[in-house]
Amino acid sequence: MATTSSSSSSSSSFSPSWREGMSSDNIKGLVLALSSSFFIGASFIVKKKGLKKAGASGIRAGSGGYSYLYEPLWWVGMITMIVGEIANFAAYAFAPAILVTPLGALSIIISAALAHIILRERLHIFGVLGCALCVVGSTTIVLHAPQERAIESVPEVWDLAMDPALVITATFILVFHFIPLYGQTHIMVYIGVCSLVGSLSVMSVKALGIAIKLTLSGMNQLIYPQTWVFALVVTVCVLTQMNYLNKALDTFNTAVVSPIYYVMFTTLTIVASVIMFKDWDRQSPTQVITEICGFVTILSGTFLLHKTKDMADGSSVRLNKHSEEDGFDDGEGIPLRRQDSMRNP
Repeated sequence: MATTSSSSSSSSSFSPSWREGMSSDNIKGLVLALSSSFFIGASFIVKKKGLKKAGASGIRAGSGGYSYLYEPLWWVGMITMIVGEIANFAAYAFAPAILVTPLGALSIIISAALAHIILRERLHIFGVLGCALCVVGSTTIVLHAPQERAIESVPEVWDLAMDPALVITATFILVFHFIPLYGQTHIMVYIGVCSLVGSLSVMSVKALGIAIKLTLSGMNQLIYPQTWVFALVVTVCVLTQMNYLNKALDTFNTAVVSPIYYVMFTTLTIVASVIMFKDWDRQSPTQVITEICGFVTILSGTFLLHKTKDMADGSSVRLNKHSEEDGFDDGEGIPLRRQDSMRNP
């Protein structure tokens, strides 16, 4: 009898939290993040179709041609990507970064699925497993994501933004000390700068999104100088991020840069959000651990997708474009660093 009453009391205490579910802001952020992933994932396929069509009648982009700029299909893909990025920008205004950022992995799934259907690019069975892991991990995070913190003004965000000062310090140390010494030999240096600066840009984008949301609701935030400082930070961070990401892609193999950058960028963005907005302070240890497990599941799925993207159904690895350009033999796997010395003059 005691057991029954205790179980019923525990059940009744659990039920209210279950009925509460996600907040309306979190639902809006979730819908925007999912829309963003769909548009961005689809944009890769549309742009590739445009590139193929342009390459059939002119010089291919890979050979230095720009005929794709005259191809309407490529511009449709570019506009689709811009729409996706705008939706992603808006998502940060409504939901915490720990919910929005990992959902970016879904764009990889959508791109892989559409490439399999439209472009007839075969998806290995382990690639399917990677997609499934990303879906499971994303669902886990969505169901246990923290509620968005209530922000009343941009100056309040400014006060919270003083916490990640360590990130700025670490970035300067990497740029001025480690890059001159190890930039050309250690992949983590360039990617470390990209990821650290990227996490700052996401936090600034979130601050801008909150400012726009509050302004549209009738509380003008454009009168605060902090709003314009956040806009300047976004611009500087994005330019810096693009600069060092290009350096990483030019120095090291793309197949290695992409997954490492995704893992570091997503991890540091979540850490920055946890520090800045105290996302985990409003959650139980069980919820936090569950979110971490969901995030690790997404990383595992992303790794599988990248690792098997050039594998055919017969488990034989075909040489991808990057390997051919760098002069690698089929059986040597993916090298960490580009070996320019092996190229023919």
